[in-house]
Amino acid sequence: MSLTIALSKGRLLTGAEALFSKGGLPFPPLDTRQLIVEVGGLRFLFVKDMDVPVYVEHGVADLGVCGSDVFQETGSDVLVPLDLGYGRCRMVLAAPTSSGFAESWPTTLRVATKYANVARVYFEARGLAAEIVKLQGSVEIAPGLGLADCIVDMVETGRTLRENGLEVVDEITTTSARLVVNRASDHIKRAEVAALLFKLRHGKDGASS
Repeated sequence: MSLTIALSKGRLLTGAEALFSKGGLPFPPLDTRQLIVEVGGLRFLFVKDMDVPVYVEHGVADLGVCGSDVFQETGSDVLVPLDLGYGRCRMVLAAPTSSGFAESWPTTLRVATKYANVARVYFEARGLAAEIVKLQGSVEIAPGLGLADCIVDMVETGRTLRENGLEVVDEITTTSARLVVNRASDHIKRAEVAALLFKLRHGKDGASS
């Protein structure tokens, strides 16, 4: 009984390849343009990052690799048995350096973000009214163009924020790559899922990583 694994051709892909290789597991070529690739008894699906936990939740894929920010945003009902230990980033609230936002938060504000659900929960928990403007990219330019007062976004080094005149106001959460598993697959394909998890945790020789 084979497993189907959902992947995204984004920032987490090379780390996934390294981890699978360390575990002696097959992995598709990084330069492939195929969206469905079968290799070494595993089937891989290449989908958009936000779609990885959706494919897993609905059973199209048995497992997937995605950032914890992704399944937090989608709210998908999946198992998350393993933090893969790479791809660590921060999700932050950032605003123009000259805005004075860090010293005095406005009671109402407009927020540009790809992570609308995460942002909404964050502001509601603080009793703030926030209009969410959902964008798919380049959120850093939104405040400078008058589209938003601030942004919620993922950062690694913070360089892009600084170069666009933004500063971190608050850190919302830290994220990393996670393995997500379909609930039914965890039951029906228990042995196969467990074997893959073991290799990802310990490597092909069974040594603890």
